[in-house]
Amino acid sequence: MENRNVLILGASGQIAKHTIQYLQKDQHLTLTLMARNTNTLRGFQNPNTTLVEGDVLHQNELNKAVQGQNVVYANLAGAVDRMAKSIVEAMKKHGAKRLIFVTSLGIYDEIPGAFGEWNRKMIGAELVRYRKAADIIESSDLDYTIVRPAWLTDNDEVDYELTQKEEDFKGTEVSRRSVGAYIAEVIQHPERDVKASVGINKPNTDGDKPAFY
Repeated sequence: MENRNVLILGASGQIAKHTIQYLQKDQHLTLTLMARNTNTLRGFQNPNTTLVEGDVLHQNELNKAVQGQNVVYANLAGAVDRMAKSIVEAMKKHGAKRLIFVTSLGIYDEIPGAFGEWNRKMIGAELVRYRKAADIIESSDLDYTIVRPAWLTDNDEVDYELTQKEEDFKGTEVSRRSVGAYIAEVIQHPERDVKASVGINKPNTDGDKPAFY
């Protein structure tokens, strides 16, 4: 297997930290962890991992981080539509092709029944931004995987199933560790789920809302 350079944007987030733990076991990967504050990432420093403080919305900082990367994984919050545009531009500028970008369940109105209605009431405003981000990425020429997690738990388990963009979303919840494990799998096998928008949930968690609500 050839060595690959992986840039993780939003690396201090909880899902990203699970992903980093999986990826650091792979000696074929060199990781760059970018966050606005890297203090919580100090424990991840090793010869194959570099910490970079920066803001995705500062184009110069992003361009510098993207340069030389084979895979970019973005796990961001806030102005995600503007961030998606910046990331696509930086990757195009530096010839990076493989992007994994985390959005949200519900961006395509793909959740049936009462849970779909509940989800829209809870996070409707955020769904607009995440849908714009997905549209920007899907209209690019990148080899992207958009990840749409169910409502997140801190359960210490890896138990998930996947749905594709044109399918109804399943379940209501999934553990952050599960999402991190799936993303690590895609980074280690970058031919998987190319130009796909993938829903991820824990099997058998169907309901009108997540069990913890």
